[in-house]
Amino acid sequence: MSNDTDGILHRLKRPLLYVMGLLYVLAGAMHFVAPKVYARIVPPRFPRPVFLVYLSGIAEIALGIGVLIRRTRRQSAWGLIALLLAVFPANVHMARRGMIPDGVPDWASGVARLALWVRLPFQGVLVLWAWWYTRVTPENVE
Repeated sequence: MSNDTDGILHRLKRPLLYVMGLLYVLAGAMHFVAPKVYARIVPPRFPRPVFLVYLSGIAEIALGIGVLIRRTRRQSAWGLIALLLAVFPANVHMARRGMIPDGVPDWASGVARLALWVRLPFQGVLVLWAWWYTRVTPENVE
């Protein structure tokens, strides 16, 4: 059973790398499309929320591209882990305040609030996904 799982994971590792890189690039770009939406979720104890939104957007784009490049893959994956940990307080802030996104209909607000809490442990999944690419393997180093 373990060999079957290992084989499946090995076959999925490269396609999932492209998915991950693209997701971070798109997520980072959204920081520039709607910076005020993101600034609203920055905890009040952090200064200059719009600047932090732009900074995290740049980091997401750079690291998303970086994981796609063999030479920078491991360092970029570690950078994504650090970024995920750095933005975690904003996710906690959103959940604690029940900050559902604009445009969510009233009938879905309860589900949206629940999703904010479900998102917190999902950050761990994202960290593990990035960690998968920190390991020294032939496809990660030149």
